[in-house]
Amino acid sequence: MPNTLPEASAKADILVEALPYLQAFRGKVVVVKSGGSALGDPALRRGLLRDLVFLSVAGIRPVLVHGGGPDISQRMAAAGRQARFVDGLRVTDAETLHIVVEALQELNRTIVKELISFGGRAVGLAHAAKTPLIAKRLMVRGQDLGYVGEIVEVHPTSVLAATRRGAIPVVWPLGKDRTGQLYNINADQAAADLAAALHAEKLVLVTDVRGILRQPGDADSLVLSVTIPEVDAMIQEGIVVKGMIPKARACVHALKHGVRKTHMVDIKVQHALLLEIFTDRGIGTEILKAS
Repeated sequence: MPNTLPEASAKADILVEALPYLQAFRGKVVVVKSGGSALGDPALRRGLLRDLVFLSVAGIRPVLVHGGGPDISQRMAAAGRQARFVDGLRVTDAETLHIVVEALQELNRTIVKELISFGGRAVGLAHAAKTPLIAKRLMVRGQDLGYVGEIVEVHPTSVLAATRRGAIPVVWPLGKDRTGQLYNINADQAAADLAAALHAEKLVLVTDVRGILRQPGDADSLVLSVTIPEVDAMIQEGIVVKGMIPKARACVHALKHGVRKTHMVDIKVQHALLLEIFTDRGIGTEILKAS
């Protein structure tokens, strides 16, 4: 609590500065995706979830899509299984899928409980009967990766209904086919497709790095704003590499399918999500359709 009038006035100034953004985004859908690496640290996770509750209380309609990669790999190792990836996609046989489902459902329940503990309303969508993602088996260069899927359709009704009730939908990155068979889906792509189906105002990818760096490893080379053609060029030139490639491509996909703005922010920056939405200070990378 502020102890002096100047401190109290400074806090009031911050609220007034946020007013135009609150007015602009009130009632709008914002899809936030956070990976397992970012959510694995309890303190960082709770900070992000508090920010989501703030958005919800302020009248914005946040939707959270979460991954769970590191925990899944740890569970596989404990079961004596070796994680194997092809083009960044986890090869998923029946036993691995069982581990994936268990890990994601446990994380989903944890997130929902913590959102409620912070005074928010939340609903978990981590069940075959509840997932809004319709998928089919994905083949990579003719190679079958098992129960790895690509999204063919999104059924956003349950997600939209939750946001209209003031609840935060917490969505896992698993889709099902017409028979109910579950498929493991890249969480960045799941968030992008869901954001497009929801006609979201923004897609925000919360990562454990600052954003796109023009010089890998040099935090001072952060790219604050970039367009789709520039992102494509950066991938070709090897500036955007490894795990940033699917994130950048997910942002591009969302923009091409109606999402107005996309961002990458670092979960280690306190209140990164709020800073990105309620201020004009560049604290991550913004990807735009055009300059």
